[in-house]
Amino acid sequence: MYRLLKNSCLGFTMVIFLAMVSSCDADDDAIEVVEEELIIPKDLNVTIEVVGANSENPNGDGNGVIKCKASAANAVKYGFEFDTANEVESISGDMEFTATEKGTNDFSITVYAYSKTGEVINISKEVKIYVTPDLFSTLIFSDEFDVAGNPDNTKWGFDIGTGCPDLCGWGNAEEQYYTSRTDNVSVKDGFLTITAKKENYKGASYTSTKMLTKGNFDFTYGRVEVKAKLPEGKGTWPAIWMLGDNIDTVGWPACGEIDIMEHFGKLQGTISSAMHTPSSFGNTANHGNQFLADVSTKFHTYIVEWTAEEIVFKVDDVEHYRYNPPVKDNNTWPYNADQYLILNIAMGGIAGGSIDTNFSESNMEIDYIRVYQ
Repeated sequence: MYRLLKNSCLGFTMVIFLAMVSSCDADDDAIEVVEEELIIPKDLNVTIEVVGANSENPNGDGNGVIKCKASAANAVKYGFEFDTANEVESISGDMEFTATEKGTNDFSITVYAYSKTGEVINISKEVKIYVTPDLFSTLIFSDEFDVAGNPDNTKWGFDIGTGCPDLCGWGNAEEQYYTSRTDNVSVKDGFLTITAKKENYKGASYTSTKMLTKGNFDFTYGRVEVKAKLPEGKGTWPAIWMLGDNIDTVGWPACGEIDIMEHFGKLQGTISSAMHTPSSFGNTANHGNQFLADVSTKFHTYIVEWTAEEIVFKVDDVEHYRYNPPVKDNNTWPYNADQYLILNIAMGGIAGGSIDTNFSESNMEIDYIRVYQ
């Protein structure tokens, strides 16, 4: 490189390429020629590590971390560009970047090496990296019960009657007749209300409602939240639960049943959750519970979190039971297919027990139901 400098004693300076070097001589027209060698980086090498990558997870373990290391002859610093982000400087040549966009991402990484005279070379590389999506972050179904009147028939249907002739007492010796009448189910002021009543109706001594999303909505894996206040009285048996959508072809319990919440009036305050599978059903060994004294006077959120590995039950995000059998097969884990939602109050029966003779009616109020994946 050459720099031509006009003597500054004439009051005029011309600079070509680099910083000015001036000298004042007796001869104002003297021109000084200075030669300076360019320093150009070379042999730029870049290694990229996707943290957690292995044969099973070639795009990383889901944390989104990329570690880069650059080296080059004649380099005094490096710059890193991740996609369209601004260049970030590194003296050592080491750089770490964390991707945040969920799922599998394609990144273009450009690395620059700079010499002390400002010359630069660069290299670009492509990399795939996986970022684990937030569990249960996408709302796929909800009913906020904001429209007064009957439940939304695009979401809910009803089981009607006593289960006869095929399954009298709904298989549990229950004593109610299920209806879709407004006497037993209605939406008002932002709440769904299911009412169990003592009344003579079509041969039964009690009425209630059983509503379900079968044929309208089903899903595999997710988090269900139901904010509810429960009925009280001996013999009441409210439930928030799910059944396998294939029940009509494989039957019960092969379809699998997930009881998110069951409450028995004879055990006021005890919230139960249970699994019914071919390996254990009816009086199943797979259950857990927690006690809340105010379930009939305050709203609580009843939750199940269902993944391919386990099913976890909670109330207000406090866990009380986790189902994760060491062997998952058709007998223990019929939970790799769609299930639908059910809301009901049963009366009496095997689990509900004897009904208080003074019982007249009681409600299950539901603020909302939401399903996330």
